[in-house]
Amino acid sequence: MSTAWHVLGAGSLGALWATRLARAGLPVKLIVRDAERLRSYEAAGGLTLVEHGQASTYAVPGETADSPEPIRRLLVACKAYDAESAIARLAPRLTADAELILLQNGLGSQDAVATRVPQARCISASSTEGAFRDGDWRVVFAGHGFTWLGDVTQPVAPIWLDDLQTANIPHEWSTDILTRLWRKLALNCAINPLTVLHHCRNGGLQDHHCEVATLCAELAELLQHCGQPAAAENLQQEVERVIQATAANYSSMYQDVANQRRTEISYLLGHACKVATRHQLNLPHLNQLQQRLVAHLHSLGLPSD
Repeated sequence: MSTAWHVLGAGSLGALWATRLARAGLPVKLIVRDAERLRSYEAAGGLTLVEHGQASTYAVPGETADSPEPIRRLLVACKAYDAESAIARLAPRLTADAELILLQNGLGSQDAVATRVPQARCISASSTEGAFRDGDWRVVFAGHGFTWLGDVTQPVAPIWLDDLQTANIPHEWSTDILTRLWRKLALNCAINPLTVLHHCRNGGLQDHHCEVATLCAELAELLQHCGQPAAAENLQQEVERVIQATAANYSSMYQDVANQRRTEISYLLGHACKVATRHQLNLPHLNQLQQRLVAHLHSLGLPSD
């Protein structure tokens, strides 16, 4: 029997992976926050995936972090700011050969998790798949994308990639996953904060071309100093392409702010500014953007860490 997938986090991507794995007949278990959430989940009868307007419910077994069963393969699909503490709680359940797939936005949380559980293999993932929740325990598959996976310490691909093939999750093993993570971080830094501050969809940034271009130039300079020249290549063109392609969408940070939720600022813009300081780089527009965003979050009563 194949190894069970434990999925931590029933947000959009966690639910999207769990339902597709379950649909393919693979063993999956969903780890929820506490007993109250478990009762809510069980009352719903499982996770519902809405695809092409059709809703299908999958009775993925649920459990809390305190369940005694050992975990060998764990998809970590919670927010970046929750990842380290969640893994600390699950650490006693991890087997000696445990593998973690980290689906967090930005950078910083991956290293924190790896330090917390040095015995586990930590695989980073970068995804362009589109999904959103339209209710509790429900996820809408909004846009087919791709997921790159890689391990900065071990270039050899794991055998369980076959499971992703079976579940029809488009993916590729990447030997330069750090480049992909930095590239995505730069894209997020150039788009997400501005959509919050200008209160607009991604397409609205076409009216702020100069501001976007200035940020891209500073972000490219940062990537060069971090030894990521490939991630810096044609950054502005890529940002403009993403803005155009997702013009009707609201960025994830915009949605977090609109729903009065904590953002992942520390792992996106905050991480970029911190690394720039470490390299003694003067990036005035990036730092100013960080200050404006922090002030805006404070004005709304939202945390800025």
